[in-house]
Amino acid sequence: MTESLIELRADIDAIDRDIIALLAKRFAVVHRVAVVKKREGLPAVLPERIAVVKRQARVLAENAGLSPDFAESLYHLIIEQACRLEEEFLHDDLRG
Repeated sequence: MTESLIELRADIDAIDRDIIALLAKRFAVVHRVAVVKKREGLPAVLPERIAVVKRQARVLAENAGLSPDFAESLYHLIIEQACRLEEEFLHDDLRG
């Protein structure tokens, strides 16, 4: 039996829903990280942690047969958003 384009697109759509759900879960943890950073007086952006996450993404991608450069670019966007969310939380918390 051959797969149809409709079935394959449905598979991709389901995976996309999973990716978005995982990103939402990741950013919920980012919020909890921001709470801890506020409590401990840490800045939102920690360059050494960012470097570790990007290196890990490269290794995970390579092990999965994906482009490490692609993974690093993707994680650059994810980390940028995480830092933005943390900074907003810390800024809003200071105002209020």
